[in-house]
Amino acid sequence: MPAAVIMEENYDKLLEQCETQELEAPGGIATPQVYAQLLALYLLHNDMNNARYLWKRIPQAIKSANPELTAVWAVGQRIWQRDFPGIYTTIAAYQWSENILPVMEALRECTRQRAYSLVAQAYTSITAEDFAAFVGYTVEEAVKGVVSQGWQADPATRMVMPQTPDPPPVSLVPNEQQLARLTDYVAFLEN
Repeated sequence: MPAAVIMEENYDKLLEQCETQELEAPGGIATPQVYAQLLALYLLHNDMNNARYLWKRIPQAIKSANPELTAVWAVGQRIWQRDFPGIYTTIAAYQWSENILPVMEALRECTRQRAYSLVAQAYTSITAEDFAAFVGYTVEEAVKGVVSQGWQADPATRMVMPQTPDPPPVSLVPNEQQLARLTDYVAFLEN
């Protein structure tokens, strides 16, 4: 099994464990480490609704006493605003603890992959500088990255031409199933 899949499964399990710890915490108030991990994992899964509601239910005393928790939320605010360059700078600006660091690194890579995907869907060409800001790399690193993914880069115009993503496969319904669905639908309408 690829390492990315194993890590994703571990993050899913860790998310479940953190949610359980929060629910079973004495007095309904978990430790700051649990809150920080849970918030970071929600951001990693791009679950902004749960992240926002978690931030609202964390007691103010815990928020103000833990700068790391505030730093995780600052990353969440950048994600909410779709400020891709801000996401990378906010992640890089803080010295994360050992239990949050792997999640924040995974969040950076996940955001970078999301940016690659969004650029491929939205642009036929983009300046190398703008693209580098979207993916959080220097211009040279960004150009190397696009070339390795099969995209084109024109050094004369400093433009990047994304490769259009393959359309998702259309699931074809067999004729018998389609006929059965249509029959059920007509029968429903007649009754």
